[in-house]
Amino acid sequence: MLELYKTFYQPIWTLALFAALYFPIKKILYQLYMKKYFKDNTDKNDLDNEIETKLNKRAKFTSILLSFVFSYLYVQNVF
Repeated sequence: MLELYKTFYQPIWTLALFAALYFPIKKILYQLYMKKYFKDNTDKNDLDNEIETKLNKRAKFTSILLSFVFSYLYVQNVF
């Protein structure tokens, strides 16, 4: 069991934690971006396809950065 915590396995742990964090963070960020969009644009009631894809891309990019940085730093500090 102690073999799983060696330095050789740190990239695997980083990717596993990244995968576990990516989807919940993406969902939360997408909801927050939608909430901010509707708060700034009170005259609109629904999203256009263009705006929806823009918000989704922004949420994906931000969640990739947050998930990877957090998982990398966490694994470096724990192991």
